Amino acid sequence: MSRSIHRRTFLTGAAAATVALAAPRATAATGPRISTAFTLPDDRAYPEGIALDPRTGDAYVGSFTTGAIYRAAAGSRAAGVFLPAGADGRTTANGLKADRAGRLWVIDHTAGIDVYDLRDRSLLARFQVPQGDPHFINDLVIGADGTAYATDSVRPVIYRVTPAEVARGGSAPLAAHFDLSGAVPPHSPNAYTLNGIAADPTGRLLFAVDMTGGGLYRVDVTDGSVRQVTLYGSDLVNGDGLELSHRTLWAAHNRTNALTRWHLSPDGTEAHLTRTLTTPDLQIPTTLAHTHHGLLVVRSQFDKGGPMGPGTPTTPFTVARVTGI
Repeated sequence: MSRSIHRRTFLTGAAAATVALAAPRATAATGPRISTAFTLPDDRAYPEGIALDPRTGDAYVGSFTTGAIYRAAAGSRAAGVFLPAGADGRTTANGLKADRAGRLWVIDHTAGIDVYDLRDRSLLARFQVPQGDPHFINDLVIGADGTAYATDSVRPVIYRVTPAEVARGGSAPLAAHFDLSGAVPPHSPNAYTLNGIAADPTGRLLFAVDMTGGGLYRVDVTDGSVRQVTLYGSDLVNGDGLELSHRTLWAAHNRTNALTRWHLSPDGTEAHLTRTLTTPDLQIPTTLAHTHHGLLVVRSQFDKGGPMGPGTPTTPFTVARVTGI
């Protein structure tokens, strides 16, 4: 989510859905399709993040406005409450990830990261940004070795939490590990910068989006080097959540109600746009997750009485399934 989007206009329901193709034209059989994957409880949910349990396929979604976490079992058409609003003092939730060790990582952008045991819902560890540091912890990814990396949208830094730190449990400080200030251009004080983050299958390379400038940045975790990825075909302005599978990168563009698909070069230094889907049916998409049955896309409706504007949301809130992109 971005502060800068508060001051901008939104697509209306009358806007036509468009599909821009940089690849061969889609046929009726292969073109994008949008349906409802599952519904969420609570008429003020305003969901933001999503996580898939790699062991079970269950989906977890966080409420930006209450901090509640919802769970939809694999194949279910409706989610239920997994962690209630206010659990462990958390009143907001944005970035989510589930790891292969059976843990759920939940970002509270105002404070830090909570780590839960998915079996008994117990809080295993809490990583907090030191008081006084400006911060908006936004999204995270789990690397191949179990290390977690999280972006900050008001500072061009990436935080790191290692498996050993989680194993120690309790509370610990969340410290910035990678500084991208030498690569990411500065923006106005009211604009957000880093948002979505993805990791390659080896866990050696991270990719983070600058949602205001529209750039994509590659971080090598072995030496800390940072370089801007050369984008061909468009940019990543309003880029929120990222999802990477092999060399295919998907991005959710919140304010413009769009999804884009990119093909990364083998070394991750270039990305070519291959498809764009733009439609108000995405309802301000904030993030997405790739499954064998298509993309699960969070419909935040932030512009309907949420953090991005006044109005009344359509209920129930839903997570969409998008195929053909």
